[in-house]
Amino acid sequence: MTTAHCQLNRMHTANWKLPTGNFFFTRIKYNSGNWDTDQRMPSNLLHSLVEYTTIPVDEKERVVELSSEEIYKSPFCYLSGHKLVEFSQQERKIFKTYVEQGGFVFVDDCNHDIDGLFAKSFEEEMARTFGSNALQKIPNDHYLYRCFFNFEDGPPATSFELNGWGDDLVHDYLKAIQINGRIGVLYSNKDYGCEWDYDFRNKRFLKIDNTRFGVNIIVYALT
Repeated sequence: MTTAHCQLNRMHTANWKLPTGNFFFTRIKYNSGNWDTDQRMPSNLLHSLVEYTTIPVDEKERVVELSSEEIYKSPFCYLSGHKLVEFSQQERKIFKTYVEQGGFVFVDDCNHDIDGLFAKSFEEEMARTFGSNALQKIPNDHYLYRCFFNFEDGPPATSFELNGWGDDLVHDYLKAIQINGRIGVLYSNKDYGCEWDYDFRNKRFLKIDNTRFGVNIIVYALT
């Protein structure tokens, strides 16, 4: 992966502000539900970017309210939770504008349950925001799975999928909303947030670093 591949390639619009300088991790704060899950995950993932790529990073996670236009400064956003997702009119407007003008949001269901409240309410919110058929499964040979590390079988499984708290299924796909052929919203029921919610120094106990797919997600978002 060359430095050029890690540069942002975004369309300029009236509202979109192309980020400059170091990459920073933005967590979306929304009014419904609980947004502040998996608090160690961002620093762990940022450490992986430093370890594997040449992307310069800010070490501190940023939290941005979805009702604020500050989100337009973010190249990458993360949204998660266990409970209800129901955007206000202002939140829905900004989320839609951000995605349609080149933004990228990774959404992860901490319940890892397609029948759970987070999953049902988030998918309903995406239908209200982008249309009933906007959120679709993506094929497991999508460029996302080979843009940095190669995942031949699609999305890697997590240790949380069969722990009894979710739907006891290994989800062998991810969903996405694509804008002009490019993913703007990536949606997972696999609970990657909990999978990566540990101090990065504990990676030495892993045979294979399980945050590598997170690197792919961010590289894809920036490419």
